[in-house]
Amino acid sequence: MSRSPFGELPKNLAQAVDLSSLGKPATPPPEVGIEITQTNLVSQILPASNAQVVIVLCWSPRSAQSKEILNILGDFYNADAAGPNPWILATVNVDSEAAVAQALQVQSVPLAIAIIQEQVVPLFESVPPREQVRLVIDKVISLAAERGIGNPNSPEEEVAAEPPMEPEEALALDALEKNDLPTAINAYKAWLARSPGNSYAELGLAQVELMLRIDGIIPSEIFTIAASQPTNIEIQLRAADIEVAQGNFEPAFGRLIELVKHSSGDEKKIVRDHLLGLFKLVDPADPQLIKARQALASALF
Repeated sequence: MSRSPFGELPKNLAQAVDLSSLGKPATPPPEVGIEITQTNLVSQILPASNAQVVIVLCWSPRSAQSKEILNILGDFYNADAAGPNPWILATVNVDSEAAVAQALQVQSVPLAIAIIQEQVVPLFESVPPREQVRLVIDKVISLAAERGIGNPNSPEEEVAAEPPMEPEEALALDALEKNDLPTAINAYKAWLARSPGNSYAELGLAQVELMLRIDGIIPSEIFTIAASQPTNIEIQLRAADIEVAQGNFEPAFGRLIELVKHSSGDEKKIVRDHLLGLFKLVDPADPQLIKARQALASALF
């Protein structure tokens, strides 16, 4: 994904679902926002992006994650509608609007992009934690306001100043643009060495380490092996990694908690530590995470 012309945006580094790998249709997401077609993309959406930020969710009825992220975007869209910086929410069904999906260079779903002054800005894939989605929206609105889009005349005290990017963060993001995962990992580790406990550095490191662990893995093959080898720790860890990357937190956590229950000694510690690492990738307020922490505590004690 190319570098944004509006500067670096917060990224969800988990991988979305490749279009070619999607199965049978799931329940379509609810109707929220404007449904983009080949016709209104040119006549309505692009012109509107010169006055307001347009955030577009590219989805497929075959993607179970689409409804989840659309609900999150819908909540923020409704919350911002009456505020000083409203924005436009739009959706693209990549199955029924293949030409639009091709024009927007959609390769996986769900995919969120912004359109600002008729320019496409990639935002995130899959289903990031809710607070990360909020950060992305706020930053897009702020960057657009610098170009006179939206409501640039809001009181200065209402506009949060963007903190300067840390040098290690810049190095990590540059490495990710080149798909150089080891360099990105080293950059985040250096950031943590200089600033122990930094939540952004911890999150970035956890995300890139997850990307490296599942790089080149074929999910269907791992899930098949995992189903036949429930006590194979390495396979179960990789299966959980894939599920978390796909946003399927509950089955991933359940898989490893069961493994904790039926292992001992060093093996139990390996599984526990891996699970705690995956917990870092989820919103602390997510009910699935809260439930999983309780279940892990029960399994351990």
